[in-house]
Amino acid sequence: MIVAGFGFRSETTLAALQDALALAGGSKGVTHLATLAAKAPGLAPLGQALGLPVVALPPEALHGQPTLTRSDRVEALHGTGSVAEAAALAAAGPGARLLAPRVASQDGTATAALAERITP
Repeated sequence: MIVAGFGFRSETTLAALQDALALAGGSKGVTHLATLAAKAPGLAPLGQALGLPVVALPPEALHGQPTLTRSDRVEALHGTGSVAEAAALAAAGPGARLLAPRVASQDGTATAALAERITP
C-alpha cells in the first residue's frame, strides 16, 4: 500500500496537485490519496482523474505523526510538522514509513509526500 498525502492552499489547482505528486515520485503504485477532511473536496478532482480513493482524515489523525520536515505554522495548527507527510502516514496505517520528505508544487500551493506500508 502506497498513500500519497497532500497539503494545499484553498486556491490550489488540479495542475498544482498533479505537479506535487509528480515531484514526489508520481502515481505509479499509489493506492490512495489522503488529506485533512476539510480539504478532501479539493483533492477529489485528482482522485477522479487517477481513479483513486481519497481518504479524508480528521485533524486528530495527523496530531503527533512523526514527519521529516517541519513547518512552524503547520505545527501550531495541526500538531505535526507537515500535513502532506502526516496525512500519508496516517492513511497508510501502523508501520508505515515515508519514502521521502514532502515536496512542493512549482507554484508553491500544494505539497505531497508518499508513505508505504508493507503488510506481511
